[in-house]
This record gives sequence, C-alpha cells and structure tokens, in this order.
Amino acid sequence: MKIALGVSGCIAAYKAAELVRQLQQEGLAVQVVMTRHAQEFIRPLTFAALTGEKVITEMFEPGGGAPANLESAIEHIGVAQEIDALLIAPATANVIGKLANGIADDFLTTLYLATKAPLILAPAMNVQMWEHPTVQANLGRLRERGAVVVEPDEGYLACGMTGPGRLASAEAILAKVRAVLGLKRDLAAETVLVTAGPTCEDIDPVRTLTNRSSGRMGYAMAEAARRRGARVILVSGPTALEPPAAVQVENVRTTEEMRRAVQAHLAEASVVIKAAAVVDFRPAQVAKQKIKRGRGPLTLALEPTADLLEEITATPGSRLVVGFAAETENVVENARAKLKAKKLDLVVANDVTQNGAGFDVETNIVTLLTRDGQEIPLPKMTKQQVAHRILDEVARLRGARG
Repeated sequence: MKIALGVSGCIAAYKAAELVRQLQQEGLAVQVVMTRHAQEFIRPLTFAALTGEKVITEMFEPGGGAPANLESAIEHIGVAQEIDALLIAPATANVIGKLANGIADDFLTTLYLATKAPLILAPAMNVQMWEHPTVQANLGRLRERGAVVVEPDEGYLACGMTGPGRLASAEAILAKVRAVLGLKRDLAAETVLVTAGPTCEDIDPVRTLTNRSSGRMGYAMAEAARRRGARVILVSGPTALEPPAAVQVENVRTTEEMRRAVQAHLAEASVVIKAAAVVDFRPAQVAKQKIKRGRGPLTLALEPTADLLEEITATPGSRLVVGFAAETENVVENARAKLKAKKLDLVVANDVTQNGAGFDVETNIVTLLTRDGQEIPLPKMTKQQVAHRILDEVARLRGARG
C-alpha cells in the first residue's frame, strides 16, 4: 500500500519526519508532498533521505508557467492514482481552508482534488485559530465529504498559549491510518518466526546443490505479519530481496545454519511459518578442490538434510506451525498427508507447474488446509494477498486455541 504524506507550513512540520518512519514500519510506501511554506521549517532532503524517494515540492518551475518537464508532470499526475490514502500532517488552517473550498493552487491541494483516495487530516495551529468558527466550518465541510480528522492535542503551544492545537501524537495518527486502510492488528501479541528462500549445500568450492526458490513468498509472509502488529524474526537463505522494514533478519546459507537459527529462536516464537525451500539432500562428502570435468558420468553420494518441520513440531511448546507443500502432482492429497505426518496446524499447498504460481513470480495459486478440516482454495493473487489470507487463518486458529 502507498500513502501520500502532505506536510504544510507550521512549526510541527519537523514531527512529520518521525511520522514517515512509523508509516514505513507499518509496511506502507510513503510519498511526501511539501508546500512551499513547509520548506521554511524542514528541508525536503530530510524526507528524501528517509523515504528514498524524490519529494514533490512544486507543480511548476519557480518563476515559470510550465511543468518542470513532461516526465515530471506525468509522474506527479500518477501519484493521485497510485495512493491508497492522503494524509496531511500537519494540516494548517490555510490548507484546510483551501481543501474545503476547492482551491488548488499547489501540488498538495491539486492532489486532493485529483485523487479518489480517502483524506486524513491532522490539524496543528494556534488555539485561537483552531477555535475560530471559519476553521471549524471548513473542517465540518470536509468531514461531510468523508475526511477523517485526527483531533489535535491540548498543551503548551509554540505561540506561548495553552490549549488545543498541538499536532496529535504519531500513534493517534497511525491509529486513524490503520482504520482507514483496514490494516489489521490481530497479531500484535504474537512473535512470528518466518523462514524464507533456498538453502545451499556445497558439492565443491565452486558448485552447490540448491533450488529455484526466490524467497518472495516468505518475505511477503514476514512483511504481512509485521503489518498486522507481530514481532517478526526472518531467517533467510540467499535471496536478492530487500528485507521488510522493522523485521529482525538472520541470514543463513546451508540447511544446518538455518536449523541452528530456527532452534535459537524457537522458544520465543508463538507462530512459526516455514516458507523456506530447504534442500532435502546434501553431498555425503564435500570435495576440497574443484571437481574437474571428465568424459564419463559423475556420481554423487547424497545424504538427507535435517527435517526442520519435524524438529519444530517435536519441540515442546504451544506454538502454531505453518508449512508449505510445493508439489507437481496430487497436490492436495500430498499436502494433506504432510499436514498429518508433520503435525502441522496449517499447510499451504501449491502446484509449482501452474502458470502464475511457484518460483520467482509475483503471484501464487494455493490451497490452505487446516488442522480442523478446512480446505480453502484461493484464486490467483499476489503473494502479498496470499500472505494475508494465510495470516487470517493463523489468527483464527490462534483464537480457537484461546
């Protein structure tokens, strides 16, 4: 999900920097839009450094009438269509008045008119301005149109007066954002341990046995669990992915390294999601030198690696365990057998031969099988959406346990 954060010009503008960080911890992509007056209080560079994105400050070139360039103009217009919410924090009396009366004289006010995304306002101003009938009438008009207003706090203000007008706390603003975007917090009491990606087993100093796992599904699980309030520990095999924000990450390479990392964190985990594609076999002996190419066939003696799921479910504790079954035939039957044999609470079955499912793609097609007999086939959807559907079942099963 993506949110546009509008920053308007008042002394509370500096607090928007911390708000950016907390929005990112919710898993949201943040596009900052600043008014000209906001730039008198805090530099755009601050927000660019925090978000890694260019801050939108102008609709037109200073002193000119044309857009800065065509590419920039089109990019700016696209923001209105991309965002899931428009949050303005702090929102000054000036900006509130413009929004209420349809005035679009800068990018922020134009964005409000151009987007269908919901508006969230966090006002900040002098107490006398806050209590002025015109400001309250403008807020009333915006509320009638569906805007959500985060009431300002009371206290000592920058002008030396005391009363309502201070920018609401970041947590109060985030609570409104979560409510508007439907961000669930049903895993706030959980510590979720996720494994992701492949493992690798050396044949010689050059070659390895591994698999095609990209880690996308496991990383989507970690991000979704974090969005829903969980503390997340991600044990990851080698991938090219950036880890989700605010997630504890432990990088491993071999199956044994992953086993040790999982065991080290198992006692603190209330939910374990084993999404990693662990290599099932490793060479019985690793050659100390590169094996030279020969004319005849090469035979490798293989031995099984540790069964992580079996070890997890055999370890005493009340944790809920989720496994994955990547199959090529008899998908549901094989997954159901795995659910029973490994003593899992939930297994996610998918046919990796299907178009749009399996390895290194953005989508997946899965069937969820639960310990209480539920069988839930899901249509093709993004791995992020699949992750949330899995977590819906995790939350339900945790609730059923009491």
